[in-house]
Amino acid sequence: MATKRVITLVAGVSAWACNGDGTQPAGPPFDLLKSGGDTQNWYFNNPLPTPLSVTAVDVSGQPVPGVVVTWGVTSGGVSPVQSTTNANGVATTTDSLGSSTVQTVSASFTGLPNAATFTEVASTPPTSGAVDVKDNFFSPQTVDIQEGGTVTWTFAGAIAHTVTFTGGPDSGTPQTSGTFGPVTFASAGTRNYFCKVHGSMTGTIRVVH
Repeated sequence: MATKRVITLVAGVSAWACNGDGTQPAGPPFDLLKSGGDTQNWYFNNPLPTPLSVTAVDVSGQPVPGVVVTWGVTSGGVSPVQSTTNANGVATTTDSLGSSTVQTVSASFTGLPNAATFTEVASTPPTSGAVDVKDNFFSPQTVDIQEGGTVTWTFAGAIAHTVTFTGGPDSGTPQTSGTFGPVTFASAGTRNYFCKVHGSMTGTIRVVH
């Protein structure tokens, strides 16, 4: 009986050593699955806010690392044009929309019969925006505006608030009525603001080209 137990133990250790943690290594890449960034709506000649990403998988659906993915675009551009899948099988790129209303981006690797295809829609950014200053929140919290565009805030709550940009425009004394602005935003970038009375009350202006 003692001999039999020793043999069984050795056999179990041998099986563990061969299989590692029980997961077989991924096979050759079989397909690319879209994993982020598809069907975004954004603005002409601006990079999309969410990167495009794909996951390379083998025939069993297991992620495959180290696959070189080539990105193609019908308008605008992508950067990088080639990216390599990481340990989770994911490759990404940043897509900049061009002048076309509908843009198609493809992702493929050598030997892939059908590329993964992303469709993005572009439009002209607004030249003006409006925000309601309500009780302890801004509505909407995020406004997109074109370079040179303006935003106006309307105080519409029962509690006094401010519209305050760090190192920038400030509505001044807390108020419950009236307006602030229009404020002009000349250059692209993200501007964050808050209420001096309620620090957790925040908003964002995203200025695009």
